[in-house]
Amino acid sequence: MVSAPDLRWQSLLAQCYARSPLLELVEMFAMGHKMQEWLRTEIVDDAPIDDEEELLPERKYPANQGFVLWLTGLSGSGKSSIARKLEQELKERSCLVEVLDGDVVRTNLSKGLGYSREDRNTNIRRIGFVANLLSRNGVAAIVAAISPYQEARENLRATTENFIEVFVNAPLEVCEARDVKGLYAMARAGEIRAFTGIDDPYEEPTNPDIICYTSEETLEESVAKILAELEQRDCIPPKPQIEFFI
Repeated sequence: MVSAPDLRWQSLLAQCYARSPLLELVEMFAMGHKMQEWLRTEIVDDAPIDDEEELLPERKYPANQGFVLWLTGLSGSGKSSIARKLEQELKERSCLVEVLDGDVVRTNLSKGLGYSREDRNTNIRRIGFVANLLSRNGVAAIVAAISPYQEARENLRATTENFIEVFVNAPLEVCEARDVKGLYAMARAGEIRAFTGIDDPYEEPTNPDIICYTSEETLEESVAKILAELEQRDCIPPKPQIEFFI
């Protein structure tokens, strides 16, 4: 015997298939939380259900809530890899995303700056300004920059809404082993001056929001840790689940 709730759900599915071709239905499910809203407005609002019942309990997420996710760590710690993987994951959740990579910014927005403490802080302020502007307009701004000085990062936190600091933590020897460009070797040979971790300090965050131990975690594990924190803060919706009804 089929229960009343099961019959009602089968009826709703029948309406769903009647209103939309199968391919369109699958595409809607791929849109995640947008599909939930479509079901609520197109089907559930018209469904005869008891006042005490809630057919599709809905959790509200801010539309296009911007935030600044700041990845800091030594060169070679894995910041850029995490940033690109996060970008992919957030786009799958229909989030607006921009990645600000420190190396790219150096050759464009901060072209002409050196590596003195003052110039490094100026570079960080510029990146922070752009990231904050993106965030205020509903974009998830992911920054991957060494940003070696604690004071500069604390200033960012104080002036940036929805600021999340991620310490990408990897031992210096691991970062050197990963260095395909040979920058660490050149720094140790004196060919590069003021190189962070060799002859210029990296001040580790004292109270980061997230720590990724990239010498112990896989890329997927580090990204999952960050996504879980973003979900916990209601910055992003859960990853959409695609279901097929037969």
